[in-house]
Amino acid sequence: MPLFLDRHDMKGTNATEVAEAHLKDLAIQDQYGVKFLTYWFDEDRGTTFCLVDAPDKETAQRVHRDAHGHVAGEIIDVSLAAVEAFLGRIADPQPSQAARAAPEPAHRAIMFTDIVGSTEMTARLGDVAATELVRAHDALVRRALARHDGREVKHLGDGIMASFESTLAAVECARAIQSAFERYNRANAEPLHVRIGLDCGEPVEDSCDLFGSTVQCASRMCSAAEPDQILVSARVREECRDEDGFTDCGLKSLKGFSQPMHVFGCLWRVDSPNLAHGNDRA
Repeated sequence: MPLFLDRHDMKGTNATEVAEAHLKDLAIQDQYGVKFLTYWFDEDRGTTFCLVDAPDKETAQRVHRDAHGHVAGEIIDVSLAAVEAFLGRIADPQPSQAARAAPEPAHRAIMFTDIVGSTEMTARLGDVAATELVRAHDALVRRALARHDGREVKHLGDGIMASFESTLAAVECARAIQSAFERYNRANAEPLHVRIGLDCGEPVEDSCDLFGSTVQCASRMCSAAEPDQILVSARVREECRDEDGFTDCGLKSLKGFSQPMHVFGCLWRVDSPNLAHGNDRA
């Protein structure tokens, strides 16, 4: 869906009132097929900006009107890369560590993303332009993580490692990421292509990082994937219980593993044969 940035004149309000209005938007947004990603509030000027994923400007305004009545005075089309570059984020800030009281389960799905040809991209475009493209990658991936209950474990320079409580959610997130990049490439002169790898199991957690064979396998799956491809382990396919959503890629020798591993390609394009998933991936 298109991405919009709107501006509200809300003089006389405070940060608490603006936060409450944002929560009211979030409470009804699904009824309209809209996603309010985040907002910014300048209390000195009484101005609020909202970043919204919506079918059109009118629908975004309707959510504001029905939720709390503070409609925007102006709304413009924006790109993910521009928002990330100039405003620094495309989602609400993550809660503090103290707010994350519940421990994660032992069994988790691990996902790695990797920008294809990132070294060549930097050499060709230069550091500044390449950094902007990495920011676009980060924005698209983090947006999908937020929608599929994924947690970013760490940034890898040209990719992201993430953890999920649900293996099915991890697969759907990977599909959403590839679909988002496909749309991004249709609208931008400089395309971005990523490869994704997934495995599930019981990784070892230490110092807010994850380790072990599950992490290593997901990383190697990512390295073995072709551009625009999602590779998953047999464990991931089994837990999803969706044979039509995967293709058998046979046995692959992965670096660091003594025995070849059975690998599956995860179908993500709507027109892929036998893929019985909806087309709203982002």
